[in-house]
Amino acid sequence: MQRRKFSQAALAAASAGTLAALPLSVQAQGKPPAEGKDYLLLSKPAPSEAPAGQIEVVEFFWYSCPPCHAFEPAFGQWVKNAPKDVVVRRIPLSCRDDFAPQQRLFFTLEAMNLLDSLHVKVFNAVHVEKQPLNTDASILAWAQKQGVDKAKFEETYKSFGVASKLKRAVQLQNDFKVEGCLLYTSDAADE
Repeated sequence: MQRRKFSQAALAAASAGTLAALPLSVQAQGKPPAEGKDYLLLSKPAPSEAPAGQIEVVEFFWYSCPPCHAFEPAFGQWVKNAPKDVVVRRIPLSCRDDFAPQQRLFFTLEAMNLLDSLHVKVFNAVHVEKQPLNTDASILAWAQKQGVDKAKFEETYKSFGVASKLKRAVQLQNDFKVEGCLLYTSDAADE
């Protein structure tokens, strides 16, 4: 797995969840993004689920990612205020097999129409309450504590529909050439 390197300015922006966190000198540079450095041009267009005439924004995230957690409030607000011609699609990453339970959690919440009420709570459970939502059992227990019907959640969590969405998410990750996930450790040698 490749590990992306982020500059201090980009990390500050992700942590604050807003461009305003960048130093003024960085904001004022106004350099256009450079292909190969700031973005990767896809050899073929990735599939879109947006209706004709709509703009699709795809967010790849991982519930256990600190910058994703820090970015969520700003992104969530942006989604609420986005123009009517913008469709947002969130895709949970799967950089390793042990990411699958959190992917299943996201797609289960989506299938049960519970994302609006529980998506942010998942981030908070992982990052604020320090709950290890990384196994099927821990996720089921957490969902029950949220008042979700255990049998319905478990049935949806193990459903063919959710399993299909997991496979589709991995394919999209490949289509968009997501190279890997930034993994955080306390080992300075990894930086």
